[in-house]
Amino acid sequence: MWLAVIAVLIGLAILVWSADVFIDAATALAKKFSMPSFLIGVIILGVGTSAPEMVVSALAALEGSPELALGNAYGSNIINIALVLGATLLISPIIIHKGVIKRDLPILVVITALAAWQLRDGLLSLTDGLVLLALLVIVLGIQIALSLRQGKSNIEDATTEILSAIEVNHPSLMRGLGSLFIGLSMLVISSQAIVWGAVELATFWGLSELVIGLTIVAIGTSLPELVASLSAARKGEHDMALGNIIGSNIFNTLGVVGVAALIAPITVSPIILSRDILAMGLVTLLLVAMAIFAFMSKRPVGRTSGSTLLLFFIGYTLWLMETANM
Repeated sequence: MWLAVIAVLIGLAILVWSADVFIDAATALAKKFSMPSFLIGVIILGVGTSAPEMVVSALAALEGSPELALGNAYGSNIINIALVLGATLLISPIIIHKGVIKRDLPILVVITALAAWQLRDGLLSLTDGLVLLALLVIVLGIQIALSLRQGKSNIEDATTEILSAIEVNHPSLMRGLGSLFIGLSMLVISSQAIVWGAVELATFWGLSELVIGLTIVAIGTSLPELVASLSAARKGEHDMALGNIIGSNIFNTLGVVGVAALIAPITVSPIILSRDILAMGLVTLLLVAMAIFAFMSKRPVGRTSGSTLLLFFIGYTLWLMETANM
């Protein structure tokens, strides 16, 4: 038990340090290639920080623990919006751009609806997994193409002085890539240490696999998103913070669940659809409503929205505790 406690504490310390390294490297690469911060958030932060979810869910599926795999993915999605984004908004308001309303959030809503539809028969089959992974490739391709087009127009508008300043203030390409790799590697390693310790403690306390996946494991594997988004907000990279969360949720639903279903068909407990998928859908729609209101009123999404999301997280946690043995 004490070894598990030590793993959690040391993992948290390494996680905080590695997130700063990761954010600095991602920002440097974004500026060097004149890419929008949102693209870096979606591709590098969103997908990269979801690596712990991917590893944990794949291992869970291989070891015959499908509820742990699903709980990890869907629980992380709820935590990313309710806890991660909620905490980020308390630190710094986020301005919602047109592309988020017209492109990114609709994609997230459609993918969330697809997740619910696939669970209607209580089974995630090999075919379901292939569909999810194919959609992941398509979505990422669309995101990259559209964001690079946006980045190209930004280059034309930028002045030579600004570009020169970026070159001076940021490291070389190789150093940036090296820092990005080190930061991401330490994020994954530290998250695995945290999750291992937390699962050991949760098992010691007699919790079910589904509850472990939705709480201890989901929170543990979402720590990279939390620290990365908080660091991005603190450094003024608001688009990167939001892109991280949207990209991570897209990757969790399509990539993490897709790989788990590809490894082995998953029989789904009815409570996952009636409680957890419902909560994931509601918090996604809540985010969409907040974003549309902020965009229409030309105001940033701020602390009131952040507090609302955190209250949602508290409410879901209480609901989960009430129905843990169902």
